[in-house]
Amino acid sequence: MEFANGQGCLMNSVSSSIKWVYYVSQRFNKIDTKGRTAITSKLASIGIAFGVMALIAVMSVMNGFQMEFIDAIMEISSYHVQVDADSDDRLFMESWCRIHPLVRSITPFYEAQGLMVDSYSGMQAASLLRAVPDDVYRTDKGFSKELEMVSGSFDIENDDSIVIGYDLASSLHATVGSSVNLLALSGANEDSLFSQNRKFIVTGIFFANYQDINSAYAFVNLDAAKKNFGSKAKPIFGIKLVDSDKDAAFIAEFAAQFPSAKSESWRMYNRSFFGALRVEKNVLMLLVFLIFVVVGVNIYNSMRRMIYERRQDIAVLSALGATRIELKVIFIIKGFLTGLKGSVVGLVLGIFLSINVEHVFKILSKLQYCLQYVFITLFSPDSLNYLQENPMFSIYAAIPARMKFSEIVLIFTFGILASLFSSMAAERQLQKLTISEVLHDE
Repeated sequence: MEFANGQGCLMNSVSSSIKWVYYVSQRFNKIDTKGRTAITSKLASIGIAFGVMALIAVMSVMNGFQMEFIDAIMEISSYHVQVDADSDDRLFMESWCRIHPLVRSITPFYEAQGLMVDSYSGMQAASLLRAVPDDVYRTDKGFSKELEMVSGSFDIENDDSIVIGYDLASSLHATVGSSVNLLALSGANEDSLFSQNRKFIVTGIFFANYQDINSAYAFVNLDAAKKNFGSKAKPIFGIKLVDSDKDAAFIAEFAAQFPSAKSESWRMYNRSFFGALRVEKNVLMLLVFLIFVVVGVNIYNSMRRMIYERRQDIAVLSALGATRIELKVIFIIKGFLTGLKGSVVGLVLGIFLSINVEHVFKILSKLQYCLQYVFITLFSPDSLNYLQENPMFSIYAAIPARMKFSEIVLIFTFGILASLFSSMAAERQLQKLTISEVLHDE
């Protein structure tokens, strides 16, 4: 009973101390509405808001720019997981994958490299020939979304039909209806490594958001692969997951179920390309994070000045019984609120800019055009006929911004922590204040 009463008294004491500290901190905020300290605090809050807003908008646009390439690679080229299974396990493995909750689709395919020649112009181009089911464009929604048909249709029902990329078609000077020949083909039988008889009719030309796919990929059906790729060619199963980030968990479960099968994640394919994108994103994030460093220094100087200006109040509060910890918390709360206000404003503005990124770039394009128009009119009116809007803004406006919840939370939290840590570093100046000396001077 005595323990419970003591614990209740302790809780009441802590609650009263927190309310008192918060009240004093709020009084300082209301009093500090003028002077350099107040201006510096407002500028610090504005700086945090600008940093959070800029970082959210930049990361969203960067995600949209990078995910266009990544989506095209994973949906068309690498899949999320590729499996090379033994012949005894293929049917059971395929049925197991189709009912697995993480699997979105599973597609068998063959693949070979070759040299393609246009039968009319004689132009040659290296190609990567992939054999897929003839109904893949209808059954695989991700595949059809990322692979846009610009001419003809994705029709590979016949064994001599082929669908090629836009840049590959340009290299061969081929159009829909043209005849192309697979002059050289890896994986074929030894006596038909080079042949003039592997002729296909172009039934469609596609465009993807990744240039390497446009310049090299060509698609035929599975029967054409069995006919031309040779008897040693083995089918590979491309598996797409509901969530690409769960590839490691799926591979671990798959390996336990089929130990003889070989599986590989999408992270292993185009590793250098994905690594370059990651480095580019990290460097850009680091550069924008420097805004918070500058803001943190401003908050640190502002809090040091505030502590110096409030040394008389601090002495009085200490004489009335305030502890060192309570005095420190007063200024830490002020710094926390400064970061919180700026982060909330930056969060709202950053999300707003990310959602309306297309309109933002169009406005910037118009603004730049108007400024150039005024400048040229004043200094070089003869050059007005050559003035036009910057086409790069139209390209930027076409990039869909993609916001990631984890990144937004990280940026928002970092905006608060930058202010909080700066306040904690500045409050150490309280240790240099000797209360008796301050009161004696007064």
